[in-house]
Amino acid sequence: METQHQQPTIKSRFRRICVYCGSSPGKNPSYQLAAIQLGKQLVERNIDLVYGGGSIGLMGLISQVVYDGGRHVLGVIPKTLNAKEITGESVGEVRAVSGMHQRKAEMARQADAFIALPGGYGTLEELLEIITWAQLGIHDKPVGLLNVDGYYNSLLAFMDKAVDEGFVTPAARHIIVSAHTAQDLMCKLEEYVPEHCGVAPKLSWEMEQQLVNTAKSDISR
Repeated sequence: METQHQQPTIKSRFRRICVYCGSSPGKNPSYQLAAIQLGKQLVERNIDLVYGGGSIGLMGLISQVVYDGGRHVLGVIPKTLNAKEITGESVGEVRAVSGMHQRKAEMARQADAFIALPGGYGTLEELLEIITWAQLGIHDKPVGLLNVDGYYNSLLAFMDKAVDEGFVTPAARHIIVSAHTAQDLMCKLEEYVPEHCGVAPKLSWEMEQQLVNTAKSDISR
């Protein structure tokens, strides 16, 4: 893919966004198109990418678009997954950590916001954990869901059901914002105000530092 550096045209509140997505391209071409469009949105807004470090599937698509657009790409990947998840030549910076928990902590530490594209178990697990951290007050960063062709309709319906049944508060339901297109989602994330969504007050500095220090110590191993 030929590198084409684009000049940013939109000023963003974010410096780096973490994107969770599948290491498979998926069967629907719309998923691949959405990954490309989201990558272009990041470039247009002068935002760097933090992601899981793979160079295949939707991971490979968005990382290549952001890299070709002249933005920094940081892939965080456990040492044990290198052979399985990375095929071909990866782009940008690849940071190796000792395990999956350290991977998620480092990705969270590096990012100013989070977006989930379509994906499988791993994507869903990462998304739900970062939502839970927001609910607990570990962070107050925006969390977005790119609901391409209704891929996440069932998940959103589950969240609404959890509210109806008293397992999730109505305020906590608004931690996550969703949209069908990358442009609409980015606009919603730019406008996100955590105080208006009723998330818990941020936890103590000591707890935040514990998360940061855990990520740092595992990177240095």
